[in-house]
Amino acid sequence: MRQRLNLLREFSIPLLAGVVIALFWANLDPDGYQAFNNTPFLGGMSFHFVSNELFMVFFFGIAAVEITQSCLPGGDLNPVSKAINPLLGTLGGVIGPIAVYLCLNAVIGAPELRNGWGIPTATDIALAWLAARMVFGAAHPAVSYLLLLAVADDAIGLVIIAIFYPNPTMPAEPVWLLLTVLGMALAWLLRRYKVKSYWPYLLAGGTLSWIGLHEAHLHPALALVFIIPFLPHAKKEHKHLFEEDPADRTTLASFEHEWKVFVDFGLFMFSLANAGVQFSSMGTVTLLVLASLLLGKTAGIFSFGYLATKLGFSLPHGMKRRDLLTAGLIAGTGFTVALFVAGEAFTDPIIRGAAKMGALFSLVAALFGLAAGKILGVKKRT
Repeated sequence: MRQRLNLLREFSIPLLAGVVIALFWANLDPDGYQAFNNTPFLGGMSFHFVSNELFMVFFFGIAAVEITQSCLPGGDLNPVSKAINPLLGTLGGVIGPIAVYLCLNAVIGAPELRNGWGIPTATDIALAWLAARMVFGAAHPAVSYLLLLAVADDAIGLVIIAIFYPNPTMPAEPVWLLLTVLGMALAWLLRRYKVKSYWPYLLAGGTLSWIGLHEAHLHPALALVFIIPFLPHAKKEHKHLFEEDPADRTTLASFEHEWKVFVDFGLFMFSLANAGVQFSSMGTVTLLVLASLLLGKTAGIFSFGYLATKLGFSLPHGMKRRDLLTAGLIAGTGFTVALFVAGEAFTDPIIRGAAKMGALFSLVAALFGLAAGKILGVKKRT
């Protein structure tokens, strides 16, 4: 049974199942889907609210764990010198899509679509990892390179969401962020007094952080991003991204181990709430998002990664330029975070639906990556 559950997680079945159900439901019974998604049922909260404002707290919390661990001695971002190439690739993978989006919008778009520039900046970690393993094999250095890039540009995506996508119907009230700061201070005190359980950090610090962001009219899904770095952790990292170290029993590792399964299966709920887009919703912004992810990501990652090698910061040992190009293609799979940002970027439901369609279509980036791997002769390492 445990092996079957692990296979479901490994192949992102819950996430993809939610997408399929949402698409069929939204196109066969749009009124029923909207009623299910938006009708209050749990203390006045809708299914969409629970998915985006509560569940995504833990999704971004797990991302924060990976970023925190990567910055520790022995992690993939420490020392900075060995992370220069993937970090420059990450920068290219953010700048490239933004440039493509804004340039295309200036030519074929409209002023009201400009706010969607943040949608194609992030990479779907789970799906990119799955595609990368299929193309490169589990032991290829390009897999770790792509995962590091995906985690780093998701971190940038968190900043973009927090700063550039506040609730457009409610002006920001920064004074409430003092509660988030208070939550961080409380988490720091808990660590100082050697509290080992992660529950006080989540229930006290996390709740204060969530309320502060919510009342400040910023996105409360980012609440744990400010708390996770304070959880007691190992002094040195002994694993790569998204691997588990059985010897690590620290609070940070325990949180990741015990909540990662919940997040992996909970992505069914998120995709069910966000992927229900009618095919008639396609428009100009669909093309803008899709082209930015496919062209902007690939060109940005490859050009900046190649530039890094010319500056003396080499690719990981055993990784070649064809691998970099293929990884750039796979990184165009925006999906989860792209769907999330699309929901925040536009208030017009028609434009929002069209933007989400572009995020959904970015799944083809994984297929292009598989094709590129065959054409370019990428050698798998298992």
